Amino acid sequence: MVAWLLVACACGLDRLVGDPHRWLHPVQVMGWVITDLRRLGEAWAGDRPAALRLAGVLITLVLVGGSAATALAVEHLALALPGLGLPLMMIGLASALAGRSLEQAVEGVLAALDGDDLEQARERLGWIVGRDVEGLPEAEILRGAAETASENAVDGLFAPLFWMLLGGLLWPLGGPGPLALAWSFKATSTLDSMLGYRRGRLRWLGTAGARLDDGLTWLPCRLVALGLGLLAGQPIKRLQQALADGASDPSPNAGVSQAAYAHALGLRLGGANRYGGQWVDKPVVGAGLAPVTAAGVRSLLGRSRQLEALWLGISLGVALAATLALPMAPGA
Repeated sequence: MVAWLLVACACGLDRLVGDPHRWLHPVQVMGWVITDLRRLGEAWAGDRPAALRLAGVLITLVLVGGSAATALAVEHLALALPGLGLPLMMIGLASALAGRSLEQAVEGVLAALDGDDLEQARERLGWIVGRDVEGLPEAEILRGAAETASENAVDGLFAPLFWMLLGGLLWPLGGPGPLALAWSFKATSTLDSMLGYRRGRLRWLGTAGARLDDGLTWLPCRLVALGLGLLAGQPIKRLQQALADGASDPSPNAGVSQAAYAHALGLRLGGANRYGGQWVDKPVVGAGLAPVTAAGVRSLLGRSRQLEALWLGISLGVALAATLALPMAPGA
């Protein structure tokens, strides 16, 4: 129950405060480490694919292992000195969640559109998407906002929350706790965002981090699809739709996450995007459904808040059941 309360308070702190701009964020530190390790790895490996792959594996081991070790030290401090360690642990957990920051970024785009300022809306969208935003009409700005909100809800909120909740179950059993698993995931996610590209040396250097990120996000992504269906009253049908529509995306998770929100809210997502001046046809999900509106984007953000509350409610029941079962365990 202590672990669940820490996670629940971290969710509340994330929603209340988000990521204060002047505070040093763990992801910033991870980014600095990745930059230095990349420089060392490329200096050693040069243009040799096999050596670059090995360097990528070593970078992944160092970053994820270092993040986990740091988190384990904080968890140990929480047990030894609760008055100091527990608040630090709660802040660390909140730093792994991006619910409020994602919502603020998307709401910023919508606010600019509400004020009929297309240029500012494009600029704000450009902060949170990888596609070219120059000249995008309002309909495409709204689609971009919906797509990044749906995809990053999994990457930035529900995947780290899943690993926190799992760590909360393992911690009383002597396993890694919620912070260790959450920061391990954030390290992997940061690796993928910085090195997970199919261009130049990164097509080999970033392979290990990208594959690990795909694996760690796979189950949380499908639980999101199931949960969105549960909120809509048709969990199995919505999950099947998300899996079928998302299968055409080259990413094992991005397409599923977008399709899950598309079918849960009746929105059509996907289509042609421009990257670096080149047009790329992305798979359409929710074909035949309604185009994205500002109201649809806000409904999408609201559905994420509802799903977060649902996850916390279900995990509370699991935590209570586990707490009641502990005294009955052998040797207790």
